[in-house]
Amino acid sequence: MANRHLSRSLAMQVLFEWDFHGYHLERIDQTIKQVAEEFGPGLEEQSFVEALVLGVIKHHDKLDQIIEKAAPDWPIAQIAIVDRNVLRIGLFELLFGSKQDVPARVAINESIELAKTFGGENSGRFVNGVLGTVYKEMGEPGKDDIPAKQRRKIEIAYEDMPIERLGGAVVYSREGGDLELALVHDVFGYWTLSKGHIEEGEDLQTGTIREVKEELNLEAVIEGELGQNEYIATHPEKGKLRKQVNYFLTQAQSKKDLKLEAKGGLDKAEWFALTEIPDLRMYDDVLPFLTKAINQLKQ
Repeated sequence: MANRHLSRSLAMQVLFEWDFHGYHLERIDQTIKQVAEEFGPGLEEQSFVEALVLGVIKHHDKLDQIIEKAAPDWPIAQIAIVDRNVLRIGLFELLFGSKQDVPARVAINESIELAKTFGGENSGRFVNGVLGTVYKEMGEPGKDDIPAKQRRKIEIAYEDMPIERLGGAVVYSREGGDLELALVHDVFGYWTLSKGHIEEGEDLQTGTIREVKEELNLEAVIEGELGQNEYIATHPEKGKLRKQVNYFLTQAQSKKDLKLEAKGGLDKAEWFALTEIPDLRMYDDVLPFLTKAINQLKQ
């Protein structure tokens, strides 16, 4: 609806001011009123503008964590002020809005249009990539409502997708005689395995050890291969790509050194006894590698 689109535009402008002033405005309600009077004189009511602005401000820490998870190459401070506030609006509608009033695809498309209108040349594509990544993490709600013909039109051939190599690790410790595994927790509420990008010219094992050190602050030694997983992801700038993750069984040299280093999308790292693992919320695609590692460690 035209009023909803206008309301999103006004909300973005209010949030721009809020962001520009260091996440602080003396009178948010007054700013909303002023922006609406100047840029939305035909708007019948401001309730949707207020809901978006106040919702984004209330949840902005959580929204920013998710943005950094979906766009790990872009710390929130490095994203253009327009783009990050458009993303916050889109994410707020995706995660906290009414799915009946605003279906997921509508929220994404509206955000893309906002980015194209107020952002730079590549803003629309960037916003599409980030929100598309989150949409997939959510299980693509409403996907079946998109006509199959339209879905085929936007799909990229599998063999044409670029490949990104990653190294992952099941990190364990036997200090004190107890077998424990080090896992990381992401902003979507899942416990998962440590993994990261393998640099150009870097071999898989060297890159995996480096990533474990950078992410968990652990010196570790690889003891064996656990296998490879591949999945399709959406990069904000590169579009769809194939991520190939090679997992390794890895022993930590000192359990006490575990410390999650600053990294977008992750909020904590902990050691777990084997008896605690079944109760954790985990991604299905890491379970085979975790199970294989545990079976090897029990032998």
